[in-house]
Amino acid sequence: MRYSPGQVAEQTGFSLDTLRYYERIGLLDDIARNSGGRRVFTEDDLAWLRILRCLRDTGMPIQRMVRYAELVRGGDETVAERLEVLREHDRDIDEKIAHLRVEQEHIRSKIDHYQQNLAGRTESVSQA
Repeated sequence: MRYSPGQVAEQTGFSLDTLRYYERIGLLDDIARNSGGRRVFTEDDLAWLRILRCLRDTGMPIQRMVRYAELVRGGDETVAERLEVLREHDRDIDEKIAHLRVEQEHIRSKIDHYQQNLAGRTESVSQA
């Protein structure tokens, strides 16, 4: 199955500009072209873009994504390095989640404060 850039953008959520950028910086490699020179994507390309989407959505920096892509293209001898890149990213995600939990507690504290404030106003109005 072959996909146009528009179809790929629709399926992956990446813009056409992002797809071109990813190709330019080496995140996408060997994208085929049709006789008119337009990019044509394969199922393998889509699978790779799904991995990139996951990495990007979880906050992996572009430079680390490029490094990971280079390692993937490096073959089986880079598996240990790829594993370390992903473990490092996993640790980063854990830190972000922990930070978000602390911030969420702060927000919940504010919600409680405002709910109590509103409840106090309601009681005052009903007693009048």
